Amino acid sequence: MKIVLLLSLGCILFTQAYGTSCQGRCGYGTDPNYTCQCNSACERYGDCCHDYVEICRGSLSCQDRCGEKYNSQNKCHCNSECSRHNNCCTDYKDLCLSGSLSCQGRCGEKYNSQNKCHCNSECSRHNNCCTDYTDLCGGDSGGGDSGGSSISDSEIAALSEVLYAVDSNKASMSQVILDTQALVSDSQTGNQNDLSPNKLFQHVDEASLFSRPTFAAFLALLDNYNRNTGTTEDFTPEQVAEQDNFLTEAISNTEVGQELYAFLLTKGVYKSEEEFKYDLKMMWFGLYSRSSGKMDSSGFEHIFAGEVKNGKVSGFHNWLQFYQLEKNGLLNYYSHSFNGPWETYPDVLGMQFKWDGYYKQVGSAIMGCSPEFDLAMYSLCYITRPGKQCKLSLGGETLIIQTYTWDNSSYGNGKKYIGSAFPATPRSYEMQKMLQ
Repeated sequence: MKIVLLLSLGCILFTQAYGTSCQGRCGYGTDPNYTCQCNSACERYGDCCHDYVEICRGSLSCQDRCGEKYNSQNKCHCNSECSRHNNCCTDYKDLCLSGSLSCQGRCGEKYNSQNKCHCNSECSRHNNCCTDYTDLCGGDSGGGDSGGSSISDSEIAALSEVLYAVDSNKASMSQVILDTQALVSDSQTGNQNDLSPNKLFQHVDEASLFSRPTFAAFLALLDNYNRNTGTTEDFTPEQVAEQDNFLTEAISNTEVGQELYAFLLTKGVYKSEEEFKYDLKMMWFGLYSRSSGKMDSSGFEHIFAGEVKNGKVSGFHNWLQFYQLEKNGLLNYYSHSFNGPWETYPDVLGMQFKWDGYYKQVGSAIMGCSPEFDLAMYSLCYITRPGKQCKLSLGGETLIIQTYTWDNSSYGNGKKYIGSAFPATPRSYEMQKMLQ
């Protein structure tokens, strides 16, 4: 009996010593020195330690969990939103809002390697700010990683030209044929007059385009959402897998995605492709509340799928969603208020339309591009210019993307979700910004 007990104790000590247990490690970042992981990402990547569920998920303590993303499986929570929802763990204040885990009384302090998070102007660049840094110190913990602040406008423009050139999955002018019909002035966009009797999309070569992996992966996502704000989004495991599949296809398996990642890696914004894809997953697909405290929205839903709020279409800046809805008789194209200068795809169009009875005054979209190009343009601008105007260059012509951060909740270490974004030409920019 004693021998058995000694062997069991020895196994436990060996397991903990060589990193195959989550004892004392819950919530830590990915560490290559361990053979398994104990953070929220391990379930997605399939490398959790054997006791992860038992020790980490649903824990009643905030030990090693401060600032973690929301997980419905947890019995209590340890992020900046838990106080508002009255579901914080009992030791949240003691462990997460005091000492080295809070910026209380620490704004502008010198760097100290002993601190678990930091409260000076450099923390945003290194992605290690405390969760309350923005609230207490007035800083900007950024969207993506504000290492983007060191990236110049000329570098962004140069990269966008590269992405424009390597977008091999974009549509040709024969694969997507538009009938833009009525052109209205800026002052006429709110009149809700149907001035175009024909559909906008006269022809789309579905057989050629939709069989491509990124198109198929993107289209699979569009029916995963309830467009009405105030209605909780609840994803099935299959739908979560579709999100991961789209990011893998768009980033890992295309030249557009790899060029974007290589640029951000070189600039020190991300340390690995896994980190980059995880951040994209959170900023694009992480849920937050636009209405009634429900987890009803995300950057992807708002920008690509579109939403309805207060009786109006909100977001909706994707040509594939427009085409699918128009094809199925759920969307009526009225007119366009601007058309970009490009004579091939990608192009930019500002459209007026009704979506199943709800009106959109200007729903601009990058027309004819691949899904990976759409994702790359918005992501580049959000990571490097969160909440600001971002000037891109496509074939020598200027494309402006305005992004907005979601400031009411955050993920990770105080990082911000994508609130909204839209594409515009220099002429149409001011009008569109007023309508957001």
